[in-house]
Amino acid sequence: MTNEKAVAEKLLEIQAVKLSPSKPYTWASGWKSPIYCDNRKILSFPHIREFIKSEMCNQIFVEFPDANYLAGVATAGIAWGAMAADQLKLPFIYVRSKPKEHGMGNQIEGFYEEGTQVVVVEDLISTGKSSISVIQALRSAGLHIAGLISIFNYGFEAAAVAFQAEGIKTRTLTDYPTLISLAIEKGMVSPAQYETLVKWRQDPANWSGVS
Repeated sequence: MTNEKAVAEKLLEIQAVKLSPSKPYTWASGWKSPIYCDNRKILSFPHIREFIKSEMCNQIFVEFPDANYLAGVATAGIAWGAMAADQLKLPFIYVRSKPKEHGMGNQIEGFYEEGTQVVVVEDLISTGKSSISVIQALRSAGLHIAGLISIFNYGFEAAAVAFQAEGIKTRTLTDYPTLISLAIEKGMVSPAQYETLVKWRQDPANWSGVS
């Protein structure tokens, strides 16, 4: 079993990812979706949490050897970034979606030095907008982006285009095609439902669900 498939299996096992082609979920953006991913659930399962953390650290070590810092994206990326930084013995910072409206008014929390290489840690990538916002905040503070790592990536074309435009190398522990292929292999979805899942990702903003 590939690493990507093993990670996807863990997510399905604890229902961090739920597939519901017949009764779509509604995202905060208003999109209808046959899938819902909540990687925060992983934190409640120690053995799976350790497995995911180790996979993330392995990828950071191999793919981003020049990283000086890890930067978690608030809020879901904070725990993963902190755990990975602890294992890799790297400094950790985290980035808010916007500056605080009180105190020091920080958007980036923690100590850092300009010119250092940072790996951004996300729990999942959908459109990529929140990640790009964080990347721009880090760059504005004088930090260099070595790349970005996530646990799960939907693989939307819009996100791929956005990261390419910013010159960002991205890596993920598992992705949407791997997960839905595993779901049909395990009999969790029917062939018809699998086709629905495939069609949704092709145009998620305009997908209205099944009749």
